[in-house]
Amino acid sequence: MADSLSLAAEDLVCRRGGREVFSGLHFTLSSGQALAVTGRNGAGKSSLLRMIAGLLRIEAGRLVLSGGDLDGDLERSIGEEAHYLGHQDALKPSLSVIENLEFWSAWLGRAELGGGECRAALGAVGLETLGRLPAAYLSAGQKRRLSLARLVAIPRPIWLLDEPSSALDAAAQTTLLVLMREHLAKGGMILAATHAAIGIDGIRELRIGPAA
Repeated sequence: MADSLSLAAEDLVCRRGGREVFSGLHFTLSSGQALAVTGRNGAGKSSLLRMIAGLLRIEAGRLVLSGGDLDGDLERSIGEEAHYLGHQDALKPSLSVIENLEFWSAWLGRAELGGGECRAALGAVGLETLGRLPAAYLSAGQKRRLSLARLVAIPRPIWLLDEPSSALDAAAQTTLLVLMREHLAKGGMILAATHAAIGIDGIRELRIGPAA
């Protein structure tokens, strides 16, 4: 994982359907740090994560990722250095659990995953016995855990997590917290849009929109 990365947002403006969602948004985040993005429904929490991931147009302002071993166009590199975990689990139902991980490995431009890597990632989220099961047969919580396995199997320094604990039971939420802490300890960064408290020491809050 790249060392000493810094992600900065400067005067970001977001518009959806002709409506200004937020404007003048600033934040900075460095390696090993986490940011909880909070606010009322419709404030733009998900939109912000999608902008960082490169899935939504930035109307004004800019995002800059610097440091580490990045080169060339830094703004272009942000999405390539990030995992985006949205509300949808982005799984192919007809593929097995392992085949879904292999698909994401190829899609994200990584060399083919080895069997040991797949088993380790599935073991980290408690799915080690379900590798050959088609994703269509997974429960909502198991599908969410399979999405989390992608973050483990294919390392990227920035995690963009939209309501990451959704559909997870208490044990799986504890597993998620462990994974997040390990990611930060390795120098990763996390931005999590959430309505719930996240049990990470030193996590900062970026509140979008007026107070509830």
